[in-house]
Amino acid sequence: MHSEIIPAEPKTLNSQEPTLSNPPRRHFTRQRRQLSEGARRNLAQAASLHLSKLQQRLPKRARIGLYYDGFGELPTQPLLDWCKRLGYSPYLPVVGSLGSDDKRLRFVPVYHSKLINLPTRIHQLGMKQNHSRALLWASELDVIICPLVAVDKHGNRMGMGGGFYDTTLGKSYRSGVKKPLKIGWCYDFQVVEQLARQPWDVPLDGLITPNGIRWF
Repeated sequence: MHSEIIPAEPKTLNSQEPTLSNPPRRHFTRQRRQLSEGARRNLAQAASLHLSKLQQRLPKRARIGLYYDGFGELPTQPLLDWCKRLGYSPYLPVVGSLGSDDKRLRFVPVYHSKLINLPTRIHQLGMKQNHSRALLWASELDVIICPLVAVDKHGNRMGMGGGFYDTTLGKSYRSGVKKPLKIGWCYDFQVVEQLARQPWDVPLDGLITPNGIRWF
């Protein structure tokens, strides 16, 4: 699998070993927004061809956490199409269901076949949300497709900075629980050589881009 590699710039601290300094988020978000709608759809379709390799690791009636692609991300409609085609149950994240101070995500079932047709309201952070009383915890899902700004070759993920996914998945990750699988879904230019990692960061188990799938 070939990816465009954007190296992180080292920063020297007191003449000791250089520490990693992550590229600014705007470097990647600008590139995402420069893509046309047609280009995004074509790249998402190319990425969806690799979903069969993820399918091999899933139970028959898998529960899959998706997300809305509202900020120029690789479109997630092909993921919903895949779920519907194979009989998987798709879910979308809900922020703040237990109060604005609680960063743990819960997940609402998707009954529509098109994300664009879902009744939503805009969260204060800008993302679309669909609400329901039938909410699941992340631990009840088999896979969570995680949004990201950048990811490195070791599975370390740079999110938007809110900490929702790290908070949601941190406890199960630190306790060694394998479920849910944490899968990245992004453009190839979002893959970098190495990112700085914080103690609370939760790495991905796998990554799907238009060029292929890799496991960490």
